[in-house]
Amino acid sequence: MIQVIPPRSGTAFELKRGESLKVIDPQGEQVADLVAFNRHDTGEAISSGRSIDYASKIYLSTGDTIYSNRSQALLRIVEDTVGRHDFLLSPCSAEMFRIIYGDTEPHRGCLGNLAAALAPYGIAADAIPTAFNVFMNVPVDAATGVIRVEPPLSRAGDYIVFEAQMDLLIGLTACSAGQSNNFAYKPIHYELIHHGLIHSEAIAHG
Repeated sequence: MIQVIPPRSGTAFELKRGESLKVIDPQGEQVADLVAFNRHDTGEAISSGRSIDYASKIYLSTGDTIYSNRSQALLRIVEDTVGRHDFLLSPCSAEMFRIIYGDTEPHRGCLGNLAAALAPYGIAADAIPTAFNVFMNVPVDAATGVIRVEPPLSRAGDYIVFEAQMDLLIGLTACSAGQSNNFAYKPIHYELIHHGLIHSEAIAHG
């Protein structure tokens, strides 16, 4: 059963070792921020630095592994129809909207949505690391290092599948930043898959 994350909101759920998570862009050009924690010790969390270091590249895709801050494998990308995701930029937040865009009444962003979704599991906002920004398109100029946020390359129905390498707690959003999503806010769909069976347990927060 497909689960729906409404625009500009987030959810959290458990993913057991060996299960897979399929993240789907139903309409195209919509980013999903993903964070992961060791379900049995949430001090162990997804690490962009470790993952980029061990992959020797900034664009992770099929066959690549996402590591924790303790250098343990958390997720393996087993299928990817897009091939371009960001692992450099932190989740958008009210502070980011104020600092970069000058918003006087900013949305709480992906950071706020993740914090709300993960709070029942005892995870505070300050413990939320840099996310794997599914479908986010952030080109880097090779000469200057300047980064740009451009529209995602994902089209309606594109997806990525992750296989859990340990028992995990997952936080997942439908990103709230206009620039990341070509200035439109759309939902994100996902499925939890185990041996071909799809599960629908989740805690959703708007």
